Amino acid sequence: MSNLAPGSVYRRNLPHIQPPGATLFVTFRLAGSIPADVLAALYAEAEQARAELERTPDCPERTERLYEEERRFFGKWDAALDLGKGPDWLRNPKIAQLVADNMHYFDGTRYDLLAYCIMSNHAHVVFTPLLKTADAYYPLAQIMHTMKGYTAGRANQLLGRTGVFWLHESYDHYVRNAAELDRIIAYVVNNPVKAGLISEWQAWPWTYCRVSQSSGL
Repeated sequence: MSNLAPGSVYRRNLPHIQPPGATLFVTFRLAGSIPADVLAALYAEAEQARAELERTPDCPERTERLYEEERRFFGKWDAALDLGKGPDWLRNPKIAQLVADNMHYFDGTRYDLLAYCIMSNHAHVVFTPLLKTADAYYPLAQIMHTMKGYTAGRANQLLGRTGVFWLHESYDHYVRNAAELDRIIAYVVNNPVKAGLISEWQAWPWTYCRVSQSSGL
Protein backbone atom coordinates (compact mmCIF):
# COMPACT_ATOMS: atom_id res chain seq x y z
CA MET A 1 0.00 0.00 0.00
CA SER A 2 1.34 3.44 -0.87
CA ASN A 3 2.06 5.94 1.89
CA LEU A 4 1.22 8.75 -0.53
CA ALA A 5 -2.34 9.79 -1.15
CA PRO A 6 -3.91 8.12 -4.22
CA GLY A 7 -3.70 9.77 -7.60
CA SER A 8 -0.85 10.81 -9.81
CA VAL A 9 2.69 10.77 -8.49
CA TYR A 10 2.88 14.55 -8.71
CA ARG A 11 0.21 17.15 -9.26
CA ARG A 12 -0.40 20.84 -8.87
CA ASN A 13 -3.60 22.76 -9.38
CA LEU A 14 -1.89 25.93 -10.60
CA PRO A 15 -0.04 26.13 -13.92
CA HIS A 16 3.71 26.06 -13.64
CA ILE A 17 6.85 26.16 -15.75
CA GLN A 18 10.00 24.18 -15.00
CA PRO A 19 12.81 25.29 -17.33
CA PRO A 20 15.67 22.76 -17.59
CA GLY A 21 18.23 23.40 -14.89
CA ALA A 22 16.11 25.96 -13.05
CA THR A 23 16.28 26.26 -9.27
CA LEU A 24 13.03 25.12 -7.66
CA PHE A 25 11.18 26.04 -4.48
CA VAL A 26 8.96 23.19 -3.27
CA THR A 27 6.62 22.91 -0.30
CA PHE A 28 5.15 19.55 0.64
CA ARG A 29 2.84 18.77 3.52
CA LEU A 30 1.33 16.04 5.63
CA ALA A 31 -1.97 14.57 4.49
CA GLY A 32 -4.83 16.26 6.35
CA SER A 33 -2.78 19.31 7.30
CA ILE A 34 -5.28 21.73 5.73
CA PRO A 35 -9.04 21.22 6.28
CA ALA A 36 -10.82 20.11 3.11
CA ASP A 37 -13.25 23.05 3.12
CA VAL A 38 -10.43 25.58 3.48
CA LEU A 39 -8.48 23.95 0.66
CA ALA A 40 -11.53 23.81 -1.61
CA ALA A 41 -12.17 27.52 -1.08
CA LEU A 42 -8.53 28.37 -1.86
CA TYR A 43 -8.54 26.37 -5.09
CA ALA A 44 -11.90 27.78 -6.16
CA GLU A 45 -10.60 31.30 -5.66
CA ALA A 46 -7.40 30.50 -7.56
CA GLU A 47 -9.30 28.89 -10.42
CA GLN A 48 -11.58 31.90 -10.77
CA ALA A 49 -8.61 34.27 -10.87
CA ARG A 50 -6.82 32.09 -13.41
CA ALA A 51 -9.91 31.89 -15.63
CA GLU A 52 -10.22 35.67 -15.63
CA LEU A 53 -6.55 36.10 -16.53
CA GLU A 54 -6.76 33.55 -19.33
CA ARG A 55 -9.39 35.73 -21.00
CA THR A 56 -6.92 38.60 -21.25
CA PRO A 57 -4.47 38.94 -24.19
CA ASP A 58 -1.23 37.01 -23.89
CA CYS A 59 1.43 39.61 -23.05
CA PRO A 60 4.20 40.27 -20.50
CA GLU A 61 1.70 42.00 -18.22
CA ARG A 62 -0.52 38.91 -18.18
CA THR A 63 2.48 36.71 -17.35
CA GLU A 64 3.38 38.99 -14.46
CA ARG A 65 -0.19 38.96 -13.18
CA LEU A 66 -0.24 35.16 -13.28
CA TYR A 67 2.98 35.17 -11.29
CA GLU A 68 1.53 37.55 -8.70
CA GLU A 69 -1.62 35.44 -8.47
CA GLU A 70 0.50 32.37 -7.79
CA ARG A 71 2.35 34.20 -5.01
CA ARG A 72 -0.94 35.32 -3.49
CA PHE A 73 -2.31 31.78 -3.56
CA PHE A 74 0.83 30.37 -1.96
CA GLY A 75 0.70 32.97 0.82
CA LYS A 76 -2.82 31.93 1.76
CA TRP A 77 -2.02 28.23 1.37
CA ASP A 78 1.06 28.49 3.60
CA ALA A 79 -0.84 30.55 6.17
CA ALA A 80 -3.43 27.76 6.36
CA LEU A 81 -0.60 25.30 7.05
CA ASP A 82 0.77 27.49 9.83
CA LEU A 83 -2.57 27.22 11.66
CA GLY A 84 -1.67 23.59 12.43
CA LYS A 85 -5.17 22.15 12.08
CA GLY A 86 -4.11 18.56 11.29
CA PRO A 87 -1.41 16.02 12.16
CA ASP A 88 1.97 17.30 13.33
CA TRP A 89 4.16 14.21 13.00
CA LEU A 90 7.14 16.32 11.90
CA ARG A 91 7.24 17.77 15.42
CA ASN A 92 8.77 14.44 16.45
CA PRO A 93 12.58 14.98 16.33
CA LYS A 94 13.16 11.50 14.89
CA ILE A 95 10.77 12.17 12.02
CA ALA A 96 12.18 15.63 11.34
CA GLN A 97 15.72 14.21 11.34
CA LEU A 98 14.63 11.46 8.94
CA VAL A 99 13.33 14.06 6.48
CA ALA A 100 16.41 16.26 6.88
CA ASP A 101 18.79 13.35 6.32
CA ASN A 102 16.88 12.29 3.23
CA MET A 103 17.05 15.77 1.73
CA HIS A 104 20.84 15.63 2.07
CA TYR A 105 21.09 12.09 0.71
CA PHE A 106 20.94 13.01 -3.00
CA ASP A 107 22.61 16.41 -2.59
CA GLY A 108 25.32 16.62 -5.21
CA THR A 109 24.08 13.63 -7.21
CA ARG A 110 20.48 14.42 -8.19
CA TYR A 111 20.30 18.06 -7.12
CA ASP A 112 22.20 20.86 -5.44
CA LEU A 113 20.49 21.46 -2.10
CA LEU A 114 20.35 25.16 -1.23
CA ALA A 115 17.99 25.43 1.73
CA TYR A 116 15.17 23.77 3.63
CA CYS A 117 13.02 24.18 6.70
CA ILE A 118 10.99 21.41 8.33
CA MET A 119 7.96 22.54 10.31
CA SER A 120 5.48 20.44 12.29
CA ASN A 121 3.22 19.63 9.33
CA HIS A 122 5.10 20.68 6.20
CA ALA A 123 8.54 21.25 4.73
CA HIS A 124 10.02 23.85 2.39
CA VAL A 125 13.01 22.97 0.21
CA VAL A 126 15.02 24.85 -2.42
CA PHE A 127 17.23 22.92 -4.84
CA THR A 128 18.58 22.86 -8.39
CA PRO A 129 18.14 19.54 -10.26
CA LEU A 130 21.33 18.14 -11.80
CA LEU A 131 21.86 16.41 -15.12
CA LYS A 132 20.61 12.82 -15.22
CA THR A 133 21.90 12.23 -18.74
CA ALA A 134 23.89 14.36 -21.15
CA ASP A 135 20.79 16.29 -22.20
CA ALA A 136 18.19 15.79 -19.45
CA TYR A 137 17.91 16.91 -15.84
CA TYR A 138 16.45 14.85 -13.01
CA PRO A 139 12.69 15.47 -13.19
CA LEU A 140 11.07 17.23 -10.26
CA ALA A 141 8.43 14.50 -10.13
CA GLN A 142 11.08 11.81 -9.68
CA ILE A 143 12.97 13.78 -7.02
CA MET A 144 9.85 14.43 -4.96
CA HIS A 145 8.39 10.94 -5.36
CA THR A 146 11.63 9.40 -4.10
CA MET A 147 11.93 11.85 -1.23
CA LYS A 148 8.34 11.56 -0.10
CA GLY A 149 7.96 7.85 -0.74
CA TYR A 150 10.99 6.81 1.32
CA THR A 151 10.36 9.18 4.22
CA ALA A 152 6.67 8.26 4.36
CA GLY A 153 7.46 4.57 4.73
CA ARG A 154 10.15 5.08 7.37
CA ALA A 155 8.11 7.66 9.28
CA ASN A 156 5.14 5.32 9.48
CA GLN A 157 7.42 2.61 10.87
CA LEU A 158 8.78 4.96 13.52
CA LEU A 159 5.28 6.13 14.44
CA GLY A 160 3.81 2.63 14.45
CA ARG A 161 1.10 3.59 12.00
CA THR A 162 -0.03 2.79 8.47
CA GLY A 163 -1.70 4.77 5.73
CA VAL A 164 -1.13 8.06 3.97
CA PHE A 165 1.66 10.23 5.38
CA TRP A 166 2.43 12.93 2.81
CA LEU A 167 -0.20 14.44 0.55
CA HIS A 168 0.72 13.54 -3.04
CA GLU A 169 0.29 17.14 -4.16
CA SER A 170 3.15 19.59 -3.64
CA TYR A 171 3.52 23.28 -4.39
CA ASP A 172 6.41 24.11 -6.69
CA HIS A 173 7.77 27.32 -8.15
CA TYR A 174 10.79 27.88 -10.37
CA VAL A 175 13.11 30.67 -9.26
CA ARG A 176 13.30 33.39 -11.89
CA ASN A 177 16.42 35.29 -10.84
CA ALA A 178 19.00 35.83 -8.09
CA ALA A 179 16.90 38.43 -6.28
CA GLU A 180 13.97 36.05 -6.08
CA LEU A 181 16.25 33.27 -4.85
CA ASP A 182 17.40 35.50 -1.99
CA ARG A 183 13.81 36.36 -1.09
CA ILE A 184 12.66 32.73 -1.18
CA ILE A 185 15.55 31.42 0.91
CA ALA A 186 14.96 34.17 3.48
CA TYR A 187 11.28 33.19 3.54
CA VAL A 188 12.11 29.49 4.01
CA VAL A 189 14.60 29.81 6.85
CA ASN A 190 12.52 32.42 8.68
CA ASN A 191 9.39 30.25 8.73
CA PRO A 192 9.86 29.26 12.41
CA VAL A 193 10.65 32.87 13.32
CA LYS A 194 7.44 34.04 11.66
CA ALA A 195 5.53 31.34 13.56
CA GLY A 196 6.90 32.68 16.87
CA LEU A 197 8.83 29.49 17.67
CA ILE A 198 12.30 31.10 17.78
CA SER A 199 13.79 34.58 17.54
CA GLU A 200 16.77 33.78 15.26
CA TRP A 201 16.48 31.44 12.28
CA GLN A 202 19.79 29.71 13.09
CA ALA A 203 18.26 28.34 16.32
CA TRP A 204 15.83 26.04 14.49
CA PRO A 205 17.34 22.53 14.36
CA TRP A 206 15.55 21.58 11.15
CA THR A 207 16.73 24.48 9.01
CA TYR A 208 19.55 24.33 6.47
CA CYS A 209 20.94 27.16 4.35
CA ARG A 210 23.95 26.72 2.10
CA VAL A 211 23.90 30.20 0.61
CA SER A 212 23.20 32.39 3.63
CA GLN A 213 25.77 35.02 2.67
CA SER A 214 24.35 35.68 -0.79
CA SER A 215 20.85 35.76 0.70
CA GLY A 216 21.76 38.48 3.16
CA LEU A 217 21.04 36.27 6.18
